[in-house]
Amino acid sequence: MTAATAAVGAERKLDLPTKLFYGFGSVAFGVKDNGFSYLLLLFYNQVMGLPATLVGLALMIALVFDAVIDPVIGQISDNLRSPWGRRHPLMYAAALPMAVLYVGLWNPPHWDHVALFAYLVFMAIAIRAVVSFYEVPSSALAAEFSTSYDERSILLSYRYFFAWVGGLAIQALAFAALLKPDATHKIGQLNPVGYGHYGLVASLVILVSILVSTAGTHKEIPRLMPPPPRRHLTPGQILGEMRESLSNRSFLFLLAATVTAAMAAGLGASLNGYFNTFFWGFSAHQIFVLTMGVFLSAILALGAAPALSKRLGKRTTSITFTILSIIVGLGPLFLRLAGLMPPNGSETLLRIILATSIINTTFIIIAQTMGSSMIADVVEAAELTTGRRSEGLFFAASAFVGKAVSGFGILAASALIEAIHLRAGSSPATISPEVTRNLALVYAPTIIGLHAVGLALLLGYKINRSTHQETLRQLAAEAEEAAHTA
Repeated sequence: MTAATAAVGAERKLDLPTKLFYGFGSVAFGVKDNGFSYLLLLFYNQVMGLPATLVGLALMIALVFDAVIDPVIGQISDNLRSPWGRRHPLMYAAALPMAVLYVGLWNPPHWDHVALFAYLVFMAIAIRAVVSFYEVPSSALAAEFSTSYDERSILLSYRYFFAWVGGLAIQALAFAALLKPDATHKIGQLNPVGYGHYGLVASLVILVSILVSTAGTHKEIPRLMPPPPRRHLTPGQILGEMRESLSNRSFLFLLAATVTAAMAAGLGASLNGYFNTFFWGFSAHQIFVLTMGVFLSAILALGAAPALSKRLGKRTTSITFTILSIIVGLGPLFLRLAGLMPPNGSETLLRIILATSIINTTFIIIAQTMGSSMIADVVEAAELTTGRRSEGLFFAASAFVGKAVSGFGILAASALIEAIHLRAGSSPATISPEVTRNLALVYAPTIIGLHAVGLALLLGYKINRSTHQETLRQLAAEAEEAAHTA
């Protein structure tokens, strides 16, 4: 084990306050990701009148920048030297800019389509870059706090718990109190005034989340990995080392699988508001009820994910619960298409969708937790090959996957909306049943196809409990040999 890895120790157990502070920081990402995934397309398309394809294009342009920016931020975080270590300075610095930019996203100027599109592109790039300056080093801490196979699953369960709870809490608040109907806008989620209020509240939550989490984990800095020895490398050498680290075979299969899964998740999230509003005919209050129900999902997944990881292993758990989420998530759509669901407006329909939503989201959170925990385990596998720890670089890839959720999701959703001719400003009361039927007919096979590809790719990930322990053993042997040689 290298000196850096040995400093952490394979069996280090974190105290509960540290786990809570670490997890609480993901509220910021959860709020941002929830807004981008569930509200952004609905707001800019149906409220601001920007064509859905332009909204999707704006997010895909930002995603291209992410592919360049995120690895650079990961490399900076892995090699930063400061009295506050490698991670915390970047985390502190991101807090205020992220909050300010997020307010601006939901209070756009009333410009023509071309200017509004340019504004959205700029804001998306800026927000997602600042998010990376926080999320990449913050996520990388999971691999530094402990090298234990099981402890990492526990730690990341807290992270996903707070990400989902934070995002859901603000979404629930939006539908319960901010997106309210008025004399002009009979549907609350189509009222532009509420989105400005949402942006302000969400930005304050983001600011508090980042600062509290960063300050709360500050005491751990002396026990974190030190930066590597100072070296003078050319840009070409730096790129070569990044490419060498990221070429780990299991990581490449995992990255490809999680990107595909993120595409499916993004498509589902982006169309969630459309399905709830137009397909199921739910009001803002009913959507609030659905959102509140999913809080139970986060609680269930918090306890279940580590236990399942310990019993089944991370890859098997991820595959199993991804398949279950597909079955449960798409079940109500197929039943409606077969004429076997209660009519819109009935309480029975709301209860069915609430129950399936809770179960489906629980399965999704479990699968996502396993994905991040598997990335953490790649760190030592790559270290054995390269001699370098690159937590920031690997979790930069994870951050990119998170952004692919909203990037691809909104692009695919916007194309689907255009294809079925769901026009901006449409009313649930007057929309053609054929339009909503086509929405389900195109959506369901797309989701199944994306997940099928992702599950096939995930089979290429070969790190498990035994191989991880063997990697730690080899690293320890190398460290002992180096110490004797010195």
